[in-house]
Amino acid sequence: MSISSLLLTLAPIVVIILMLVVWKKPADISGVVGWLVISIIAFLFFRTSLEVIIRSTIAGWIKSFAVSLVVATSLLQMAFLEKTGALRRIIIFIKTLASENKAVQIMLINIGFGTLMVSVGATPVSLLPPIMLALGYSTYVSIALPCIGYDALCTYALLGAPVVVFVDIANSFLGKGHEISLSQAGSVFFMFLPVISTLIGFCMLWIVGKWQGIKDGWLPCLITGAVITLVSFFTNKVDRLVVLTGVMCGAGVIIAMVAFLILTGKKVIDKSRLTDEELEYENKFPLWKALTPWGLLIVLILALNLPTDLFNLLYRKVTLPIVGLTADGSPIVTRALWNAYTWIFVSTLLSLIFIRPTSSQLKETFAVWWRRAPRPVFAVAIFFSIGEIMNMSGYSMAVKKFVTASMVQVLANVSSQAFSQAYGSVVSLIGLLGGFITGSEASTIAMFSTYTMKTAGLLHMGLRGMLIVTAGLAFGGGLASVISPAKLQNAAAAIDKMGEETKVIRVAFVFSIILIVVTSALVIIYL
Repeated sequence: MSISSLLLTLAPIVVIILMLVVWKKPADISGVVGWLVISIIAFLFFRTSLEVIIRSTIAGWIKSFAVSLVVATSLLQMAFLEKTGALRRIIIFIKTLASENKAVQIMLINIGFGTLMVSVGATPVSLLPPIMLALGYSTYVSIALPCIGYDALCTYALLGAPVVVFVDIANSFLGKGHEISLSQAGSVFFMFLPVISTLIGFCMLWIVGKWQGIKDGWLPCLITGAVITLVSFFTNKVDRLVVLTGVMCGAGVIIAMVAFLILTGKKVIDKSRLTDEELEYENKFPLWKALTPWGLLIVLILALNLPTDLFNLLYRKVTLPIVGLTADGSPIVTRALWNAYTWIFVSTLLSLIFIRPTSSQLKETFAVWWRRAPRPVFAVAIFFSIGEIMNMSGYSMAVKKFVTASMVQVLANVSSQAFSQAYGSVVSLIGLLGGFITGSEASTIAMFSTYTMKTAGLLHMGLRGMLIVTAGLAFGGGLASVISPAKLQNAAAAIDKMGEETKVIRVAFVFSIILIVVTSALVIIYL
């Protein structure tokens, strides 16, 4: 494999990093530039026709629907909650929780609520910082904790979108007759959760109070890690429960922390922090009504996934594939009747019955959604397209095969030669880089999972080894949340403290490296 092929393959990634880090450009603009660079290189140096590049771009865009449309519909739902006043009522409720035990409060809000919210499509990095600040935490802590709290369960964010994306990509790579199930993938991803989720809890305690914080909060932290371990062990055993892992883990942590407070004689709810205005609003707007969009969504998702026959029908049979678009002729499975984006939208529509918004509130909802949604949705899609071009570079539609090694094949060949059996020790770091570049674990999986599986195949790791190293990659991508400029800036902007995120990233970077080292060690142990 020539050095020039490797350098050309790495060039788009380097360009994207420069755009993000040096020139401080947002992810969508950086993605467009990266797409242009990778398209030019694929065309000029990997003998890829314009038709293959265009088809791959469109195919990547469609394959992103499991994530990009969830982002679109969840942003619509969040705008609806905000403009109808439901979000304010939810925030008032969260402010009253666990005021007598800071460690429990941290676990309950940032891991429990944070995981539950990100699982149903909400954005903890925008929602939680104002709450943490109102509870008396510093600006630094209010930015840092919401960004790190749900990192261990990023694989199950957006109702399991990242793991669904991985299974689809893996099955496309493995071919017919060798497909893996959601539970097969989930059971391997689960293996990292006991250690990583517990360590994230300890990182949060350190951020708040250093060694004293750990001393005061070690028991709630261990309980939180144990609950996540127990719940995810069972959910990842059954296909139809895998996508509910984040929801059920978040709910489990909330229940466990409430039980801990009761058993230790502490208040669960303390309204003394609320202002007279907040108390008045609390009485005027029932909490159950404010929670109806999320409540209806959870009920719908449970109804679709718990009955075996209905799950098999919507996930395995009515896959609603799109054919004739990909360069190699393979169908793109959409599962539009099963995927979360459909039901986020439906739950929002159904909640109109209970919340009864005014016409002006609906108008403001769509105005806010239109202002917020296009760029993050496009950013997700463009990175999926980049990953698809990397996979299909060198493919000829005329002869229906690769006439040169694809960019993914180049990276896999070099990695297998350079790292050999030590590849497992660096794959999480590659995931961290991918998460930093793309801003999400799902996009990291889209860009780098085929490369990871090809490398594992060249190293004769077998199917289990292939799944383990790809899980290490995915966890690295999830752990990048805490150093993602976009997420930290969102958290800082939510409390009008833009610029403060630079203080957080210094400490967050240290924690991310520690967690990546631990993840790498787990990959090596499990291999």
